[in-house]
Amino acid sequence: MNRTAARRSNKMNVLFTGLLFLVFVLCALFTVLIGSRVYENITARSNRNFTGTTALSYIANKVRQGDREGMVEVREIDGVPVLVLGQDLNDTRYETWIYYQDGWVRELFSNPESGLGLKDGLDILECSGLQVSLSDRLLTIRTLGEGGGSLRLYLSLHIKSQ
Repeated sequence: MNRTAARRSNKMNVLFTGLLFLVFVLCALFTVLIGSRVYENITARSNRNFTGTTALSYIANKVRQGDREGMVEVREIDGVPVLVLGQDLNDTRYETWIYYQDGWVRELFSNPESGLGLKDGLDILECSGLQVSLSDRLLTIRTLGEGGGSLRLYLSLHIKSQ
């Protein structure tokens, strides 16, 4: 009778150990699945925010570099609002235009008399839209679409009025 009880006890131990191992494997599997879903969501959110924040940072740095008296303005060219950053090099005036066209934030650096236009700018960053406005000394930059954002820069010097 002891042998029968010992066999039954041994079978129960094996069954319990097997069930415990199965529960452990299922918990590990669910943890991996949940972790991969969290990683997926974080990556998607990061990709959405990348475009807007990168465009804003890029433009803010350009404005900070060119924030000199009479050198920052917003101008409408061919119906497109353009952020114009002026610069004098070797007694020659140059302008950097930053604007949105055809799904891209674009930039054009040239002499105003060069004859170059909006179509000649270089693609900087793909984006859903860009709005720039200047009121007194407050420059407002807004990226549109998913992950968009806005930034306000107070210009340190007088702006060129037009």
